[in-house]
Amino acid sequence: MRTVVHTKTCPPDSCCDPDTKAARGGMGARAERQMANLCRALGHPARVRILRVLVEKDVCIAGELADEVSLAASTVSQHLNILKEAGLIKGEVDGPRRCYCVDKTVLAGFRRLVASL
Repeated sequence: MRTVVHTKTCPPDSCCDPDTKAARGGMGARAERQMANLCRALGHPARVRILRVLVEKDVCIAGELADEVSLAASTVSQHLNILKEAGLIKGEVDGPRRCYCVDKTVLAGFRRLVASL
């Protein structure tokens, strides 16, 4: 039994037309790696919720973050480390406390990357 593959030529300005793809602008390899890294960091619902809380509060949040997202402080800490490694949040040490806030530049870059898909 043979498999028959049908091919057709797409009309100009279609989504798969090479000229249209080029006009939309491609994402380079560096941008693709950056986007994949950020998507991995946001690949858990708890991290999405943590980031959302930080964006909504728009202030540096420390210990009360665990209460905001209804998770144990140790769990929140692990998720914060992943978000921080990806660059989505910044953390500052203030004595025994750590304070976290969104890195707005990285978040804006992520939004641009998603919009370029």
